[in-house]
Amino acid sequence: MSPLFAELDYQVTPFGTLVLRRRRDLTTGDDIYEIKLNDEFLMSSKFTASEQVLGRVALEGLPGNDLRIAVGGLGLGYTAVAALENPKVRSMLVIDALGPVIEWHQSGLLPLGKVLAADKRCRLVQGDFFAMAASPETGFDPLNPGSRFDAILLDIDHSPHEVLKPSNAALYTFEGLKKLSEHLLAGGVFALWSNNQEDAAFTAVLGAAFGEARAEAVVFDNPLQGREARQCIYLARKAGGAG
Repeated sequence: MSPLFAELDYQVTPFGTLVLRRRRDLTTGDDIYEIKLNDEFLMSSKFTASEQVLGRVALEGLPGNDLRIAVGGLGLGYTAVAALENPKVRSMLVIDALGPVIEWHQSGLLPLGKVLAADKRCRLVQGDFFAMAASPETGFDPLNPGSRFDAILLDIDHSPHEVLKPSNAALYTFEGLKKLSEHLLAGGVFALWSNNQEDAAFTAVLGAAFGEARAEAVVFDNPLQGREARQCIYLARKAGGAG
């Protein structure tokens, strides 16, 4: 049985101090994995419902059996693993700026790393998703510059208005979203995780940039706060035309 608490890794990165830790949930007996950047919790395996919804709902209704998808933000791997459950996915590129997070998965330090490593459809790439998004000519795939995708999933910032880096905010403007849409094939989907409930103004900007957009609420029980937690997934579809 694992100890009640263990710090599995501590690294200094260009973004600050990054910590991976595991603790025992005394209520369930489960191991909880948590990632902290400086003093801020980035993610926890205690609550993963909305991350898994992101990986599934983004691909619903997409035609074809050879889907090419890109995921911004590896984290604990829940979104990527959920996406790979869809048999129509041919290839998945997962981009993360934090090299240690990729290393934790590749070494098996994180449980879902073994799942991702065993699936040949999945490739992990270290890079700045936001810089890549601003350059359709280069794109997300360093091995295939300018590649376009059937779906792009993003789970990095807390919400369009609560970003981890000030420079990330440019993506959530009309101009930034329009540039992001150039990485999608015609009819492709952009899906964005948010820790908050829908912001109707942002949904409108998203729709203007892509052609159509909506938000899907994700509600789950949060026993730590004794109430329901309410998050959302934004979904936008690129208008038809030449892909």
